[in-house]
Amino acid sequence: MKKEVNFLETLKETIDGLKEGRGLLCSVDEKGRPNAMAIGWGNIGIVWGRPVFIVFVRPSRYTYSLIEKTGDFTVNIAEDNYKEIVNYFGRVSGRCVDKFKESGLNLIESKNVKSPIIKECFINFECRVVAKIDISPDFIDEIIKKEAYSSGNYHRVYFGEILKIYKGY
Repeated sequence: MKKEVNFLETLKETIDGLKEGRGLLCSVDEKGRPNAMAIGWGNIGIVWGRPVFIVFVRPSRYTYSLIEKTGDFTVNIAEDNYKEIVNYFGRVSGRCVDKFKESGLNLIESKNVKSPIIKECFINFECRVVAKIDISPDFIDEIIKKEAYSSGNYHRVYFGEILKIYKGY
């Protein structure tokens, strides 16, 4: 049973999950069709006096257009036994494939945003976009630029106010 928890109860597990490649960023299209992508980059903290989840999405990703339209997203942290499924979500585009149908993961309707949460993930965040900025090559360290942006496909950074956090199954 998913239980609503406070911000501080999930910090370490969330950061560990991102670091270990167990994060899924979920959104929906205008018809309500869900999509998710694997994420390993993100941050969670307090910005503007609010709990915020910060995620990075390249404009080339299908998820980018969905978040732009809905103005919300969910972040879902899976356990180790779902790593292969998370990797699948990172390899395949939701433009062409219904990743949820193919993977067998199930969705739960969110209470505060259009984007659903993923049932099998043990931590879920409902987030509303409160700000977004584009990363400029002029302001990135040269080493990071070479490592992360050799193709020039710079991220948009979304600041999602955390509206609800759930833990459990």
